[in-house]
Amino acid sequence: MSKTIRIGTRDSELALWQAHTVQKKLNDLGYKTEITAVKSQGDIILDKPLYELGITGIFTKTLDIAMLNGQVDIAVHSMKDVPTALPIGIVQAAVLERANTLDILVHKGNLEFLNSAGTIATGSLRRQAQWLNKYPNHNVVDLRGNVNTRMQKLHDNDWSGAVFAAAGLERINLKPENYIDLDWMVPAPAQGAMVVVAMEKDDFCREALAKLNHSETEICTHIEREFLKTLEGGCTAPIGALATFTSDKINFEGVLFSLDGKEKHTIKKSCTFDSYKNFGKNCAEEILNSGGSALMESIRRDLKK
Repeated sequence: MSKTIRIGTRDSELALWQAHTVQKKLNDLGYKTEITAVKSQGDIILDKPLYELGITGIFTKTLDIAMLNGQVDIAVHSMKDVPTALPIGIVQAAVLERANTLDILVHKGNLEFLNSAGTIATGSLRRQAQWLNKYPNHNVVDLRGNVNTRMQKLHDNDWSGAVFAAAGLERINLKPENYIDLDWMVPAPAQGAMVVVAMEKDDFCREALAKLNHSETEICTHIEREFLKTLEGGCTAPIGALATFTSDKINFEGVLFSLDGKEKHTIKKSCTFDSYKNFGKNCAEEILNSGGSALMESIRRDLKK
């Protein structure tokens, strides 16, 4: 236990909360730790939509480099921000027990706009497409920044509301009174889960982090991220996925939307606990073979414009 584990994190309030949560768990096990905070490109460049920045790894790249350069030993991330393919030499070392998976709409106390015309803010293509699918008469505007920044932007603008992940707001006690659960919206793959990555050859850190792993969350997020990886192949697209445990099986729902929300491909299936390894991939292939492949090509073309 003599080694001090250096924990890398982004410097937003939510990211620091997550890093301190991991730090406390390691400290409780007797490990010595310290936290190193860095700014990611995703935090610095706030005037461009995420998909224009090459969304894959935009929030994790800076920490990947810090790990590969030996500046930090491990890094803590919101799992939904982590690319499905990790850099060579870096591995997933622990998935913590999942929090709330829901998206929520934060509004300004009046929901009449839901029955007429409204303007909703979100920086997520997935949320945008699902909102427009349900409310085709609404306008959706881009919203960037950490949760505190986005909440302030909602306050400062005349938008009807903005969509957030419930887990992020709950973790830093920022969830306001004026919100509704969007239980019809399929969350991002791994939404509500935290992941800790380490260097593949660092047996000390990997052994320590293995003690924090929550196997049920690890299995569910594996299925969701495998679904995502098979569908998108490196391209950003409006994709939602959620796997949940019951007493005797794992239930899965996956969706792929067009950018405008008009076209929707969905799959709902279950698998047994001992057959989850390729389950997400098989579900994605079913969608690709039933029109999803052509839709993905269309999305790639639209995003290049």
